[in-house]
Amino acid sequence: MIDQTSVQRSPEPPIALPREGQDRLREPMGPGAGQNSRPKCLAGDTPLGSEPARRESGSSRILIADGHPIFRDGLRKLIETQRGLCVSGESSVGAEVVRLARELRPDILLLDLGLPGRAGFQVLTELAGITPPVRILVMAEAVEEGPILEAFYLGAHGVVLKGSPREVLLKSIHSVIAGQYWLDGESVPVVIEAVRKSFPFWKGATRDRDYGLTPRELKIVEKIANGSSNKEMGQEFSISERTVKHHLTNVFNKLGMSSRLELAVFALEHGLANRG
Repeated sequence: MIDQTSVQRSPEPPIALPREGQDRLREPMGPGAGQNSRPKCLAGDTPLGSEPARRESGSSRILIADGHPIFRDGLRKLIETQRGLCVSGESSVGAEVVRLARELRPDILLLDLGLPGRAGFQVLTELAGITPPVRILVMAEAVEEGPILEAFYLGAHGVVLKGSPREVLLKSIHSVIAGQYWLDGESVPVVIEAVRKSFPFWKGATRDRDYGLTPRELKIVEKIANGSSNKEMGQEFSISERTVKHHLTNVFNKLGMSSRLELAVFALEHGLANRG
């Protein structure tokens, strides 16, 4: 199930992670580049990669794969402030990420989709059949339809923007670890539009019932299927975003759903989408 992120977006500023300047400095891309020599999850003198990392009691192990050392360092420090999370390893090299994922068996891989030479996509491809499977949360610089859809096609379990507020990033990590799928709020319209394109018959679908929804809630569903944001719906209906969220929560409860994407698919399949 895809976690609902865009029902409530945090007003806090973006995550306070250091970012590279225009030069976008990178670590050397040779063997061992980007590797954390003393991951928090490791105990004693266990060398990184020699044996699966022993976790702190109850902690979920995280492998970080990002091409920007300053960002990666900030991300590691953020994670290590959180109870129940620990960093078992990190790298900026695609082949090494695959090796570490196989050896350390992390609970989640945070994967920079922008690794050089499409290495991020190669990592997704190579880890697709790993047993036990590694849940992968893709970190993207921007919302782009092609890369996001390709990432999900290759087995990603979520997409979060690297500029997201820290609480959104942490929530996305916990959600994917818990077995859910995650979509950054800004990515939802992109994926919904792709879903619409995959339903060539959607304009022919007819509504034969209202599924217990009020006229206002049916309008909300229609707008969700069109990829509208809470703000856009509030402006169109002359109501506050808080009221939109209230209607949306009622819709989710009545239909037994928890995400905009799931709701959009339902609307397209059952004739609740705008035919205009």
